[in-house]
Amino acid sequence: MSDSMRVREASTEDVEAMTDIHTRARSAYYTVGGVAAEELADVAARDKRKDRWARVVRSPDMTALCAEGREGRVVGALAMGPPKDADVDASVYRQLFQIHVHPDAWGRGAGGALHSAFTDRVVAGGFASGVLEVWEANVRARKFYVKHGWGADGGRRPGPGGADYVRMRLRFG
Repeated sequence: MSDSMRVREASTEDVEAMTDIHTRARSAYYTVGGVAAEELADVAARDKRKDRWARVVRSPDMTALCAEGREGRVVGALAMGPPKDADVDASVYRQLFQIHVHPDAWGRGAGGALHSAFTDRVVAGGFASGVLEVWEANVRARKFYVKHGWGADGGRRPGPGGADYVRMRLRFG
């Protein structure tokens, strides 16, 4: 983890910042992947993201983490918990639902710090593997996950802009 990056449990006070980071990061990668900016500007969709982050923060089954930069500003957010797909064994896997980093902080260690926190928590919880979905057209994220040892497992589901979400897995130890 970078000396200037700190990862901590998220609180309800972080939900607005986490929603903003999610919205900005999502807009950046979907636009690069070919989704029209107009499709991404929906205020109701932002409100749904905020509600989801609030539920994750309050959930006893989920974990929400924030990455703070040197100045104490939240620059990244993570959500993890039991896997959602019936074919993924919840006694073995934990799912990385989201890592989002504010585009202004890309390349500064927030994503790596959040990923390390995920793997530390999975291993400490006695789980052997992680699972996630990444949007196929999000080349930056796919490269990030491959660099950290994740591999596609063949699972796919439709995503926006004609590109699928691709399921990936990571084994520990």
